[in-house]
Amino acid sequence: MEYHVPQFIDVEDKIIGPLTLKQFIYIAGAGGLCIVFFAYLPLIVALLCSAPVVAFAAALAFYKVNGKPFIAILEAGFNYFTSSKLFLWQHRTDKKMEEKIAAVAAAAATEEASLREARSTPKLTRGKLSELAWSLDVKNPDASIQSET
Repeated sequence: MEYHVPQFIDVEDKIIGPLTLKQFIYIAGAGGLCIVFFAYLPLIVALLCSAPVVAFAAALAFYKVNGKPFIAILEAGFNYFTSSKLFLWQHRTDKKMEEKIAAVAAAAATEEASLREARSTPKLTRGKLSELAWSLDVKNPDASIQSET
């Protein structure tokens, strides 16, 4: 049994001519506001006021930024400017903090120097090396035989 899978589900239906319902509402609202401007204001002032309204309505109806409608970009911008910002780390240098850092660094340096002195390795000379090799050969002669076979 075959089932019809709907495709293009992200495309809105064209309801009023070539416009979707949202596009029609944006254009009709801008047209109504422009009619009010022309009815109550002088012609020059009405033209100056209606130009940004028409541009904004056209952007809302038709303009997309990276595939997203312009209204979604406006909403994201509004939410960004009105929401509180979260700063996880902010560098502050106080004199007390600098003194504490300097004291900790000095303590670490002295501790490291004392550890270096305590861990100093003895010098290995040619005589000690040959003595060590001879003691290994004499004490464990079976190990050298097993390694040769």
